[in-house]
Amino acid sequence: MTTALDAATLEKLISAAVAAPSIHNTQPWRYRLDPRTSTIEVRAATERSLPHADPVGRALHVSVGAAVFNLRVAVAHFGWEPVVRLLPRSAEPDFLASVRLAGPRRGGDGHPQDLYDALWRRHSNRFPFSGRRVPPEVLAEIAEAAQAEGARLALPGPAETSRILELTAEAEHGGVSDPGRRAESRSWIRDGARDGLPSSALGPQDATGRLPVRDFSALRPENQQPSSVFEQHPVVAVLSTPHDTRADWLRAGQALEHALLVATAHDVRASLLHQALEWPELRWALRDPRDRVRHVQMLMRLGYGPESPATARRPARDVLDTG
Repeated sequence: MTTALDAATLEKLISAAVAAPSIHNTQPWRYRLDPRTSTIEVRAATERSLPHADPVGRALHVSVGAAVFNLRVAVAHFGWEPVVRLLPRSAEPDFLASVRLAGPRRGGDGHPQDLYDALWRRHSNRFPFSGRRVPPEVLAEIAEAAQAEGARLALPGPAETSRILELTAEAEHGGVSDPGRRAESRSWIRDGARDGLPSSALGPQDATGRLPVRDFSALRPENQQPSSVFEQHPVVAVLSTPHDTRADWLRAGQALEHALLVATAHDVRASLLHQALEWPELRWALRDPRDRVRHVQMLMRLGYGPESPATARRPARDVLDTG
């Protein structure tokens, strides 16, 4: 039975949307309910954009797309069929998506409402990952979640993973060295901490300064480093789309969050490696040399480890427009 859309339910829907990940935790979204059509409008909060790291707004769109997927999950959980439109009005470029509460929802395996509990448990995780391998069938299910949203989640082999992590480290160094980017990042990330961890943990390393392996020759016995330095089997997943339009960025955000929630449902932890995507030349270099037609939208690091604390979120009342 469909729940009545009262104030309490609307607040829960918006809170679910706000629980999505966003670049530097900017949370660049606003919401409005059109009561005539039972439609929730999702708009960009352009004042929360990143002119240095994200000048064209690609990462903002990916962030909003992730919020749209969470909204879909919550709408289905409360009994409606979510009907999504991307970029509904060309004359309003900040109006990125709408989610209409049609109902009652249709059943079927894999429906987004199955991920409602995972939505509240998903947090970006920068604690050290253990040496436990993620089973191939779980990785396949995570990749299928992204594919359901029109994206591809590739799992590169050791050599390509090493190359990707080298590019990520290069981008991180560039961000630290660039005064504008460094100031912009600090303005959004709480001084000295994110997710309750040191600010030094913002790059490819985790909270202890432990790096995924970038040079796989380091795994040879004669080159072994202390266990605190390297992850033995880093899993880096590459999310890409066939095109690179604003609609593709929004679809990529939905694919990202769908994959993250499936990972969470399997107790697989994830952190997002966005550094190289903030530099056009490095983002181009992230493309698989064998498949240059696809556009990389996000990198994910997957593994097992302790649950991380939640990052603070803006309350629903602060992002919901009335009238």
